[in-house]
Amino acid sequence: MSGTPKRVHLIGFGNPGRLDDGLGPALAAAIERLQLPNVSVDSDYQLTVDDAYDIAGHDVVIFGDADVSGREPFYFEPVAAEETELGYTSHGCSPQEVVGLARQLFGGPAEAYLLGIRGYEWDAFEERLSAAAQHNLEQAVAFLQGLIAEGDFISAVVPNG
Repeated sequence: MSGTPKRVHLIGFGNPGRLDDGLGPALAAAIERLQLPNVSVDSDYQLTVDDAYDIAGHDVVIFGDADVSGREPFYFEPVAAEETELGYTSHGCSPQEVVGLARQLFGGPAEAYLLGIRGYEWDAFEERLSAAAQHNLEQAVAFLQGLIAEGDFISAVVPNG
């Protein structure tokens, strides 16, 4: 990578109390523990309009989420901005809507991606990941760590399917 390092913001989202749905927050926690330079991390149950402001000051945003039927162990795809009209009652948003709002209102981020990590167990209320999901998470963390160090996000796209 040449030039100034990219400012990256990772948002891991999902419900850690629903087994593998907690992959997004687990990804955020793992990346935060690495204390990578120029990387900020956030975690929540779902995306909201507030996230648009948080991501706007970054060059790259990565949304980390569990996927019930996606590519194993994970996929990494660009997120296209989607214009949306959100009222005061808006609760949850898609990554596309958050990126669209960030660009419309605040002029950023330049690049956005979704890292979908394959999960397998969803139907119980329990705070743990299945062994297979944990394995996929470890591979996703290694991928993301190398990707952030390299800085060439678009060349690292791993499509779903």
